[in-house]
Amino acid sequence: MLIRRLVGLNRIKNYTTGPQMSVKDIVKTLQSFAPLNLAENWDNVGLLVDPMTDKHVKTILLTNDLTEDVVNEAKNFQAGLIISYHPNIFQGLKTVSDKTWKERIVIQCIKHEIAVFSPHTTWDCIEGGVNDWLASAFDYKSIEPIKPLENPRQGAGRILTLATPITLENAVTNVKKHVGVRNLRLALARNKTLYSKIETVGLCAGSGASVLRGLNADLYLTGEMSHHEVLDATQNGVHVILTEHSNSERGFLGRFQRHLIDIFQNSVNVIVSSVDRDPLIVV
Repeated sequence: MLIRRLVGLNRIKNYTTGPQMSVKDIVKTLQSFAPLNLAENWDNVGLLVDPMTDKHVKTILLTNDLTEDVVNEAKNFQAGLIISYHPNIFQGLKTVSDKTWKERIVIQCIKHEIAVFSPHTTWDCIEGGVNDWLASAFDYKSIEPIKPLENPRQGAGRILTLATPITLENAVTNVKKHVGVRNLRLALARNKTLYSKIETVGLCAGSGASVLRGLNADLYLTGEMSHHEVLDATQNGVHVILTEHSNSERGFLGRFQRHLIDIFQNSVNVIVSSVDRDPLIVV
């Protein structure tokens, strides 16, 4: 996966000069790619931090999670916009002070004139979005949303029928390579082994139990599930692969970076964060 890394980039390219775009025009383009009305009703998407400045954006920073380290990275590159897949504001803020890290992020972004846009579940459900990226770990002959929207190619999760059956062992290898991890968590279905054949895969990036529950498939692939959700799946004859939450999503940023570069025709620099990572590792 070709994701541009930031180490030494300040010696290779100056991200503070060159073409630029307004936040308004960038947001319009983002919403044409994934309309906000496709988001789940519990989600919080769109332009979440607006510094209310006329300054144009020369650099966009893409991240899965917006942490203080990512904000510092954006400041170093003088980014005018952070696209954070997960919303940095999800539940209402009652104060904006320096007491919590989420409040400090809002303050720092406004202070340094950095807008924040979050697409979250809009990117999950669209054709060519996060779930379709995750599905590309497999060679499949058919793919459909598990919970389709009015457009049958859009919706939550994906159910795949593989072009050729593979073993669970091969499925594990494919997923590790695709999401870029050395380790993941695996639960074997009752009375089955690593060499059991996989013909159908149900997947949902992030926390997918509510989407996958009861789905007829040989394998569930998602970021995280609770103990009892995994137990229920395996007792019903379904293998489970868990990559950890954001590992099932982050790799899409590299694909989206290339998409933005193409549609903006180099009118703005697009960088993928190098400090954004899943807080959990398997040791």
